[in-house]
Amino acid sequence: MSTAQHKIGSGFGANSTADEVLEGIDLTGKLAVVTGGYSGLGLETTRSLTKAGARVVVPARRRAAAEEALAGLDGVEVDELDLGDLESVRGFAERFLATGRTIDFMIDNAGIMACPETRVGPGWEAQFATNHLGHFALVNRLWPAIEPGGARVVSVSSRGHHFSGIRWDDVHWRQGYDKWEAYGQAKTANVLFAVHLDRLAADRGVRAFALHPGGIITPLQRHLPKAEMVERGWIDEQGNVLNPEGFKSPEQGAATQVWAATSPQLEGMGGVYLEDCDIAEPAVDGGERSGVKAWATDPEQAARLWTLSAELTGVDAFAA
Repeated sequence: MSTAQHKIGSGFGANSTADEVLEGIDLTGKLAVVTGGYSGLGLETTRSLTKAGARVVVPARRRAAAEEALAGLDGVEVDELDLGDLESVRGFAERFLATGRTIDFMIDNAGIMACPETRVGPGWEAQFATNHLGHFALVNRLWPAIEPGGARVVSVSSRGHHFSGIRWDDVHWRQGYDKWEAYGQAKTANVLFAVHLDRLAADRGVRAFALHPGGIITPLQRHLPKAEMVERGWIDEQGNVLNPEGFKSPEQGAATQVWAATSPQLEGMGGVYLEDCDIAEPAVDGGERSGVKAWATDPEQAARLWTLSAELTGVDAFAA
């Protein structure tokens, strides 16, 4: 049964923190995999999950940096993973599966934003490849370990999905590359992935969600020139954040993905897009950039993207 794309009145909001949404929830004995779980929102997500008792596996492209950032946190282990390299994805998945452990929470948090035109693998556009295809392959390869009857897969998207739907005639931006529209396509793909995965996996008791964590100044902005962030009104010439009320702290930014992974309020639900620790409303045409665009939740487009992604990556855990 599909979940309605409408608020449920969770009692949490934009200012809620990851620790607040986990209050009273004991994750002892649970295992989470958090990509990018050593920087920005990912680091706060890892910290809050371990504080609640979970063990967290952090796949990281920069293993030494991850180990340094996570030093002192109990219940964390780091392994190597480059989402832009399908052989690296395969290697991580095989090493994890060899341990015989199961995954309760899969949080696809890592990503890149608005980078200069970059090609990875067989010439794929880097944002689509890293943010979507790498996570698609990772979840499908880890599928044997994703715990039936309660596991959740959380796909961290963004309000940036408003910038673009899927460019079906040119998903790899061979022509007319635009860094923000390419980011938008990748973030739309993150939502569509959750929509179709939930459809495929719900009868096994595994549910999937996508979400916008909120606007947060983190290392995600590393590809943006300072002048562009000044022009957008995010920072001043000295690098100070302007309009702090318009941005969340990392603790607040991590809250929605932690809520998506663990909240009993979402029991029996899935396949929806969340923001501010609640199910989001559909976006209003011509309105503010909030809620979820129809192109990101269309089940036909979700199925089409799944088929394309399986063809490109060569992996599909649900293939007949």
